[in-house]
Amino acid sequence: MARRVRIRRKLRVLVLMHQDLVPPDDTEGLTKEELAEFQTESDVVRGLTALGHEIRKLGLHDELAPLREDLDTWKPDIVFNLLEEFHGRPAYDHNVVSYLELKGVPYTGCNPRGMVIARDKALSKKILHFHRLNVPAFAVVPLGRRLRRPKSLTFPLIVKSLIEEASLGISQASVVHNDDKLAERIRFIHERVGSDSIVEQYIEGRELYVGVLGNHRLTVLPAWELRFERLPADAVPIATRKVKWDPATQERWQVYIQESELTGDDRRKVERTAKKIYRVLGLSGYARIDFRLDRDGRLFFLEANPNPDIAAESEFPSSGESAGMTYEEILQRLLTLGLHRAGH
Repeated sequence: MARRVRIRRKLRVLVLMHQDLVPPDDTEGLTKEELAEFQTESDVVRGLTALGHEIRKLGLHDELAPLREDLDTWKPDIVFNLLEEFHGRPAYDHNVVSYLELKGVPYTGCNPRGMVIARDKALSKKILHFHRLNVPAFAVVPLGRRLRRPKSLTFPLIVKSLIEEASLGISQASVVHNDDKLAERIRFIHERVGSDSIVEQYIEGRELYVGVLGNHRLTVLPAWELRFERLPADAVPIATRKVKWDPATQERWQVYIQESELTGDDRRKVERTAKKIYRVLGLSGYARIDFRLDRDGRLFFLEANPNPDIAAESEFPSSGESAGMTYEEILQRLLTLGLHRAGH
């Protein structure tokens, strides 16, 4: 039985999301596929309501006027930020958070500076390399340019978008073994995704996802691991777009994300490294740090994801549950962190 979460006071919480993902008040009768579109938003609203807070949902697309109106008239105690893009651009989400800071309104999740640094996969790796943390060798290829591959970049390599998230543009073809395929994949990212590309050394090993909660005092959640039970012989174990979001691929390849079985030394290394990365990149609220643990026990940073998915059954809350926290407790913790960061 889930234990009741005790809160200090009832809050007015404005739940901010994309206008196409505002869940209906009554979801009864909707199919699983229909619910999946706004599962995170629905779960957060449900959880905050269960905590006893007063909730208002607000969907944004390309205008800040509705946000300004609700801030000025409804006067929320805090904004629960679920917005992942603005004006159709994922890279603009931090601007909305900056607006909240200018208005002096507390919000959940990461600060704008941390969001900008983490989104740029090359910048975050440069910063962490300076701090003597393991990162794959990499090179950035600006939009429309070609790569003259340096000797330090040896095959196999993986080609990604420099700034896009949710595995956009990543498929089995992203891992390349020769210069012709490398050039082809860079063109794909430039033309189909529409962003600069980053070419990284492909690290063979275990893929780990590590959740971190906090602003100054940090809580590292148990590491979760991407597992394949039926990976085809000619495939590589990476989190492609289909692996993350296509139920048919997940079923066919028997894809699981489950709590990782790490030795004591590896567990302590992961916890220590995740905390250092979180602080060095200036993150706050909550984030997920993605790693590869190679066969020699070396831990390589892949990317940081501020404000990761917190649908009730996603890996971040599931990891929190392994650490003894209910879903509602995680939501309440995020509210508290947002208020504390704002000095409330």
